[in-house]
Amino acid sequence: MRKNTYPVEFVYQLASLIIAVIVVHAVYVAWVRPQADAILNQQRIRMQEDPTYIQERHLVVIIRDFEQEACFVLGLWALAIMSFKGWILRREHRLLGLELVSVPEGTRILPVDAREYARQVEALPDGDRRLLVPRALLSALRRFAATRNIQDVSDTANGVCEGEAERLESELSMIRYIAWAIPSIGFIGTVRGIGEALGQAHQAVEGDISGVTQSLGVAFNSTFVALLISIVLMFLMHQLQLQQERLVLESEDYVDEHLVRHLKVL
Repeated sequence: MRKNTYPVEFVYQLASLIIAVIVVHAVYVAWVRPQADAILNQQRIRMQEDPTYIQERHLVVIIRDFEQEACFVLGLWALAIMSFKGWILRREHRLLGLELVSVPEGTRILPVDAREYARQVEALPDGDRRLLVPRALLSALRRFAATRNIQDVSDTANGVCEGEAERLESELSMIRYIAWAIPSIGFIGTVRGIGEALGQAHQAVEGDISGVTQSLGVAFNSTFVALLISIVLMFLMHQLQLQQERLVLESEDYVDEHLVRHLKVL
């Protein structure tokens, strides 16, 4: 039977995007836009009755437009992706607290013993064995058995960790793209709102400024919401990146502490 060739993370990202679109659009259709339209109609009537009336800012009015909806969809999608990566990081950190290679203090591992200690790592469940620390330990033990050189073992383990660091860094590219796309969508709303305001300039000359003010509200609200979401995402992304860098450094220390220092060549 042919196995599924699609990576689990790709399927998760696609499913989370679809769910984010459905949830956000449902909230907008059922609550945000009806509430915002009711508030805007009420404010328009009061402005006609009282020229000195000052409009109040309401949250549903600020987030009512399509650009803000798109920003929330992308924001939830980015949070879902970061949550998945955070879950993997927790699994990685859990292994750092375990003794994957049981070496009593004072014991030395010889090249002929490397295969025996490698079996301890190979006995881990498949999901755990594909994580960083088990891969680094297995690569180091196999290198030690093949070359009988401790420096090669250290270089091999560090190479595995450095390769993982590059992979983790490259996988943040989608989150970086979303964090860039959200302010861009906000600026699109700004351009659209200003364009609509200019198209209603003749109404403002005649004394009706409600259309112009509403269009300008679209322009400024879209950028305001987009920048706020982007700031939050960038903060969370940098925290995730920091945890990934710590994982790589702690994995290198783990291999040195639990394996390399026990190695001995006759």
